[in-house]
Amino acid sequence: MLSPVSIHGLLTTLLWMCVLCNAQSDSGSPVIQLRLAGEKRKHYEGRVEVFYNGEWGTVCDDDFSIYAAQVVCRELGYLDAESWAPSAKYGRGEGRIWLDNVHCTGAEKSLAQCESNGFGVSDCKHSEDVGVVCTQKRIPGFKFIKNHIRMDERGYSQIRATYSHRKRIPITEGFLEVKDGGKWRQICNEEWTEMNSRVICGMYGFPGEKRFNTRPYKLLAKRRKKNYWGFSVNCTGNEADLSDCKLGHEIELKGNNTCEPGMPVVISCVPGRAFAPSVSMGFRKAYRQPLVRLKGGAMIGEGRVEVLKNGEWGTVCDDNWNIQAATVVCRELGFGSAKEALTGARMGQGIGPVHMNEVLCSGFEKSLTDCYFNRDALGCSHEEDAAVRCNVPAMGFHKRLRLNGGRNPYEGRVEVLAERNGSLVWGTVCSDSWGTMEAMVVCRQLGLGFASHAFQETWYWQGDASADAVVMSGVRCSGTELTLDQCLHHGKHVLCPKGGGRFAAGVSCTQTAPDLVLSSQVVEQTTYLEDRPMYVLQCAQEEHCLSSSADKADSTSYRRLLRFSSQIHNNGQSDFRPRAAHHSWVWHECHRHYHSMEVFTHYDLMSLNGTKVAEGHKASFCLEDTHCDEGIQKRYECANFGAQGITVGCWDTYRHDIDCQWIDITDVKPGDYIFQIVINPNYEVAESDYTNNIMRCRSRYDGHRIWTYNCHIGETMTFG
Repeated sequence: MLSPVSIHGLLTTLLWMCVLCNAQSDSGSPVIQLRLAGEKRKHYEGRVEVFYNGEWGTVCDDDFSIYAAQVVCRELGYLDAESWAPSAKYGRGEGRIWLDNVHCTGAEKSLAQCESNGFGVSDCKHSEDVGVVCTQKRIPGFKFIKNHIRMDERGYSQIRATYSHRKRIPITEGFLEVKDGGKWRQICNEEWTEMNSRVICGMYGFPGEKRFNTRPYKLLAKRRKKNYWGFSVNCTGNEADLSDCKLGHEIELKGNNTCEPGMPVVISCVPGRAFAPSVSMGFRKAYRQPLVRLKGGAMIGEGRVEVLKNGEWGTVCDDNWNIQAATVVCRELGFGSAKEALTGARMGQGIGPVHMNEVLCSGFEKSLTDCYFNRDALGCSHEEDAAVRCNVPAMGFHKRLRLNGGRNPYEGRVEVLAERNGSLVWGTVCSDSWGTMEAMVVCRQLGLGFASHAFQETWYWQGDASADAVVMSGVRCSGTELTLDQCLHHGKHVLCPKGGGRFAAGVSCTQTAPDLVLSSQVVEQTTYLEDRPMYVLQCAQEEHCLSSSADKADSTSYRRLLRFSSQIHNNGQSDFRPRAAHHSWVWHECHRHYHSMEVFTHYDLMSLNGTKVAEGHKASFCLEDTHCDEGIQKRYECANFGAQGITVGCWDTYRHDIDCQWIDITDVKPGDYIFQIVINPNYEVAESDYTNNIMRCRSRYDGHRIWTYNCHIGETMTFG
C-alpha cells in the first residue's frame, strides 16, 4: 500500500511546442508540419523534422541548400535562414526519412512544394539528417504557440480530485488546461477524442485512459470562469508526447466564453499496478502479467528491456529501436509513454540470448511481443541492448524524505517526515540493521539514483538539532520498495537503543553502479573433484574454507573438494570497488595477502528440496582486472598491494587451483544436487542489479566423479 502524500506538494507541469503551418499550396501539395529538434540547440536551430501522414520524420542532407533552409525557416515563422548543417549535427532522428534530394528555389511557401524524390522515397540513413539555423527575428503576425499543459481542478498546475473519496495519490482525474499568452485556458471538448486523452495520460505516467462520471465536472464547470483556448488538437493515439500531435484548426468561440454544446476537457487515467491506490486483490489480478521487464535502471520506470521467451529472459537489440516501441514497453509495465528510447546498452549489458531485433511497433500493441520483430539477432551483441525511460506518475514521494548535513545533495543523514502527536515533524532513522538495500530505497525515493554507501554513524553530518529525534527504526528493505515507508519497520513504536544522533542512518547516492555477473559456462566447463591431504590445507582451514568435520581430522587424512573456476564480469556502468578503504583491509599471514571484503562469494551444495548439505566461501583477497573487452584498459592489479576492483567491461577470474575456490564435500553422499554460487551475498557493495548475482546448476555425484550441467543465472530459476 502506497503512503499518502500532501496533495499541495504535487507539481506536474509539462511543456510542449508546436507550430501551426498552413502548408496547403495552390498546386495541391501535401499538408505538412515542421519542427526543429535535436541536441544542444537554441529554439531557432535544430534538426528539421516533418509531420506527414500522421508520423514525424526527418529530411536527408543530399542536395539540401541554403534556399531549402530559407523555406524551412520561413515556414516555421522566422524571417530567414542563416545556415544549414549536414550529417546529423543535431543528433540522429527517428522514424521515417520523409524527404530526400530536396531542391528549392527559395520562393516556395512550404517545403512540401519543393522538388524531391517524393515523400518516403529515400536511400539515406539518419546519420545524414539535415539541420538548419534560422534568424532569431520572427515574421510579424506569425501565429506561434508555446503551451504548458496541465490537468487541474481550480487553477493550480496539478491534478486534484473533486470528491473526497477520490482524493488519493496518484491523482488521475481533472480538467485539462493550456497556458497561452501567460494565462491558463480551458480546452473545449467539442472535438476532443479518446486518442487525445490517451496521449495526455501517457505523458502523466499512466498506461491508458478510462471513462468517468461527467456530472460533477459539469456542475463544477458552471461555477468556473470561462476562458477557452481557441484551437483543437488532433492525436492519433500512438504519440509518446503531445508535441507529436497535430495542432488543429481554430475553434470559433463567442467572446472566448462559450463551448457549445460542450464543456471543458476532463482527463481520467488508469494507474499502473505499482501506483494504483489501495485496491482489491481482484483488481490487481486483472492486470496482465507482463512478458517484459526493466533491469539496471536507477529510477522507477527506466532500465534495460528484457523479454521472457521459452522460460528464459533475454534482451532486445537496438537496431531500429524507437520511441513507439519504447512506449509499448512502458505502457505494458504500467507506466505512461516513453520519454526516451535508449540504445547502446545505456543501462548496462544484459546476459543470455538476444530475443528480438529490428522491432517495429505501431504504439497500440498490448505487449512488445505483439510488435513485428526479427527473431534473427545474428550480429547483435549485448553492447547493443535497448533500454527505456518512461513517464511515471508524480507521487510526491521525495517530499517525505530528505538528506541533511552532507557536502552535496547526494549525501547526508536520512531524515523522515513523520506524524507525532498530531503534527508532522522531521526526525532521523535508527541505524540498527541499516545497510545497502535500505540506502538503495532512499536514493530511489529521492530521485538520486543508486546508493554508493550506507552509513551507520553520521556524527559528522549533524543537521538541524530539532530533527535529532528518532522517528523510524528496525528498517528492513528488500530493495524493490518505492519508499522507505513501504519497508518493514517498527511503526510508531520506535526502538533504537543507541539513539539517533551519532548513530542516525545516512546514505551516499550515485547516478551509476556496477553490475557483477558470473559466467555460468566457465563454471560448467571447469568443475572437477580433488582429494587433498589435510597437511596442505592448514591455511584454508584457518580461513574456514573446510567443513566443520575437518576440525577433528588428522593431518594424514584427505578432504574431497569440488573445485571449479569462476569468471566474474562487471556489466554495469561504474567500477566495482571494495566497500572497505585500503587502510582497513585485513592482512592474512598464512596466505600473505589482504582481504578487502569479509566474504565475496558463497558456494553451496543443496539437495533438490533446497536443504544445504555443504558450503564454502571466497574472501575477496584479490579483486583485479584479469582480462578486459577490446579497447578497455585494466585499472586494478593486486601486485605490490595495489588497488583492488573490477573495471566496467572487465572480468576477474578465480582459477580452480586457488585456495578456497571449492566446496568441501567430504561428508556428502552420492546423489543429485543443486550447486549454487552467490556473488556479493551480503550486499556489501551496491549494484544496479542483484538478481543476476546468483547462479544455480544441476549436479550429479556418484561417489567417484561429479557432473555439473544446466547452469542458469537468476534467483528465480527452479529445477524440476
